[in-house]
Amino acid sequence: MATQQVLFRKIITERNILLKTSDGTILESDIYRPDVDGQFPALIIRLPYDKSVAQSYTEPHPIWLARNGYVVITQDTRGRFLSGGEFYPMKYEAKDGYETIQWAAQLPYCDGKVGTYGFSYSGMNQLLSAALQPPALKAIAPAFTGSDLYENWHYTGGAFNLAFNATWAIYLAIETAAKKGLPELSTRLAKANREFPERFWTLPVSEIFSSKEFAQVAPYYYDWLAHPSRDDYWKSVSVQDQYSQIKTPSLHLGGWYDSFIEGTLRNYMNLKAIGAAQQRLVVGPWYHMPWSTLVGQVDFGAGAKNILADYQVAWFDYHLKGIQSDLMDLPPVRLFVMGENHWRDETSWPLPNAKITKFYLHSQGRANSISGNGSLSQEFPDDELPDVFAYDPNDPIPSAGGRSNSSPERTPMGPQDQRPIEIRNDILIYTTEPLEHDVEVTGPVSAVLWASSSGKDCDFTVKLVDVFPDGRSINLPDGIIRARYREGFERASPIEPDRVYRYEIQVGATSNRFFAGHRIRIHVSSCSFPLYDRNPNSGRSISTSDGSDFQVVTQTIFHEPNYPSCIILPLIPS
Repeated sequence: MATQQVLFRKIITERNILLKTSDGTILESDIYRPDVDGQFPALIIRLPYDKSVAQSYTEPHPIWLARNGYVVITQDTRGRFLSGGEFYPMKYEAKDGYETIQWAAQLPYCDGKVGTYGFSYSGMNQLLSAALQPPALKAIAPAFTGSDLYENWHYTGGAFNLAFNATWAIYLAIETAAKKGLPELSTRLAKANREFPERFWTLPVSEIFSSKEFAQVAPYYYDWLAHPSRDDYWKSVSVQDQYSQIKTPSLHLGGWYDSFIEGTLRNYMNLKAIGAAQQRLVVGPWYHMPWSTLVGQVDFGAGAKNILADYQVAWFDYHLKGIQSDLMDLPPVRLFVMGENHWRDETSWPLPNAKITKFYLHSQGRANSISGNGSLSQEFPDDELPDVFAYDPNDPIPSAGGRSNSSPERTPMGPQDQRPIEIRNDILIYTTEPLEHDVEVTGPVSAVLWASSSGKDCDFTVKLVDVFPDGRSINLPDGIIRARYREGFERASPIEPDRVYRYEIQVGATSNRFFAGHRIRIHVSSCSFPLYDRNPNSGRSISTSDGSDFQVVTQTIFHEPNYPSCIILPLIPS
């Protein structure tokens, strides 16, 4: 293999190059390439956010990649900005991506080898295109993206991802309105876009924008609401239903506080499990963007700087040019361990040496708030009183950080001090004694709650928290389950009021060292707003609930021998 890389100073930029797809749609691309004779591999990013500017703050700039010896193609996806056709999220991306890859391979300055890169939407469309197996495609780098448009994109645990869905839809709709010759609507939507977080309170959520106008430019928003179960609407553009078709070497990049991290991990695990070509995984402490050392209220130190550009170049150099590097010599999994704040290389995910350990909920019947008597330990529960709290959808528990890819101004993101909300009596708090030695939790975290509700439907949430000796209470992953989807997301199953059910909640993956003197804590509640929509508790559809059907419900969490509620942590031996 080659061992040296040449950097090129002069770059040729060609704007608005046309590609006519097989159905006659015109897609426009910008092309960046070294200003020398010869042929180079191509790298493609296809995105709905304006090919000419978006990369400057979300990706390595195409000029920088071109200097590393690539023909870099940035393309407006169908229906966006300069490209023709109608935009509908993900609907056309597989086929358009396939045709773009094959077109790029035939350009006179391309050597016939093609890779794709990009994060979020541009990560998902890479995987969908790879499932069609374009012959020229040699490697992909899907970053900060999901595996399924239902389970880890628009819904989580059956709950509607309100903050993301509303802000993303209006962002897309502003440009669509302008493109359709509706400048006044575009202006009104731009104004509405500045009215978050207040607009999250609008009911019903289908009217968060004027449906008569909004449906002209973002019909998909109403489709998302109209399909609250994982039915065929979602399966038609699901990556996880096409894993067996993806044969391409893949570099999966993600962050512990990214809203799509579960999908990123699922993509890596499943493609590796079915024997797809080389798979690599890199997960840092970041949220959706930006990727810096300061995430939310925590500075993870110099080691948390953005390393993703170097990884991507090393990845493509190896697969498209045959250049070896130190990064490619590392084990296939690189994880940032929070708390310790350093990177660690592993051979697989989840870690094979993880000891799956149950920590059980305990109390004397009043775990409400930080002033309650809830505790958490590995001791199996005795005959203990259950904990009870009232949940009022008119007074929802605020999202205090977490996995949002909206923006900090609209929805707090990343790690945040939880003390401001821990005073609420509608949050049950269970905490260990101060740890006698360090405890590392790395892997998928889940919880089992035995619970009843006085409502016809409800939500249950679980949040894992690292409590510092000085009292700071910093959130790690959190999860939710909508009661009607406790048996699976493909079909709703109503609950009977006051009946005890078993709820399994995917709290989410993390990697964190709890130091000696710290405490492990969990929150149990019924809301995280506006990260998720407010469940009216009445059983009524979220898209039509106008608040008149909101019901205050009594939630009961059991922890006794017959109903041993617990959180399940993957502990890594020292």
